Amino acid sequence: MGAKAIVQEFYKSDVLLEADKVNALLHPEVVLEWHSTKGFLKLNKSQIVDLSNEMSKAYVRSKSRISHILSEGHTVSVRYSHYVKTIENPREEMLLAHFMVIWEIKDDKLYRGYQMSQL
Repeated sequence: MGAKAIVQEFYKSDVLLEADKVNALLHPEVVLEWHSTKGFLKLNKSQIVDLSNEMSKAYVRSKSRISHILSEGHTVSVRYSHYVKTIENPREEMLLAHFMVIWEIKDDKLYRGYQMSQL
């Protein structure tokens, strides 16, 4: 699977709510550096999987609407908006945030991520 396809698989609907699928797409030494409106986070594999587990407790649906995706070699840049449906209100889609991320792929897994998000 090419680098772009690996990243696209990660952002398919509901994958972010399925920790086992997230885990399978992550390199054992993955690091995600995330600049959010709440500050800087540096997450390793177990922390990313834990985040997926936490999200699955609050949301019944997750959808990433990709507006741009560019690939060059083992690097993929993605611009997307992340929408969710909460357990309390599963009929209403809610914008979680806008994201820009650059992923480096190693051994056909997500290896290094550099992400910014805005509410």
